[in-house]
Amino acid sequence: MRVGVLASGGGTNLQSLINGAADDYAIVLAASDRPDAGALNRARSVNIATATILDPADGSALIALLDSHAVDLVVLAGYLKLVPADVVRHFEGRIINIHPALLPAFGGKGMYGARVHKAVIATGVGLSGPTVHLVNEEFDRGPILAQWPVPVLAGDSAEDIQKRVLAVELKLLPEVVRQAARAGKPVPLRSPQPSFGTASTTVVDLESAKK
Repeated sequence: MRVGVLASGGGTNLQSLINGAADDYAIVLAASDRPDAGALNRARSVNIATATILDPADGSALIALLDSHAVDLVVLAGYLKLVPADVVRHFEGRIINIHPALLPAFGGKGMYGARVHKAVIATGVGLSGPTVHLVNEEFDRGPILAQWPVPVLAGDSAEDIQKRVLAVELKLLPEVVRQAARAGKPVPLRSPQPSFGTASTTVVDLESAKK
């Protein structure tokens, strides 16, 4: 499976995909809305083609870029822009995103990075963790493919939660992509590998997760 990755930041999730690539998939493109994004440097260091998305709202240009690399699966790995509706339609069922909270809680426009983890603390829930979902025309509202709950401990800072969530993000995303490659499309992880530990596809209800 030919994978195109969109990222806005340093590219830690891109790096996990690079590390996890084998016979199942190959990363053929890394693109960013920021020309100075660390993700692009990571891609260049291993000879992956890179591109800067000059206008994130220009869906036709993004489609042309992805199609020019014959991308089968689009992965948003820390990409902070809303994917244009025509791109979602063109790659229907073939765009996935990773979000650093247990959706549907703590998602939506403006919910990224430390903002998410601060909201988790403010709400008083006892669980957080990453979610991988299909992308639709709304921020963080597509069907969920996999989640990996991690505990929120008394006295945790936003940075503490971020580190705990990131540690499992880096395992969860490559596994979702591997399963997609084997199935020919993104699929829910209903039977995670034994090494997944507490990985789950369960949607965690905000009220039931409270301490």
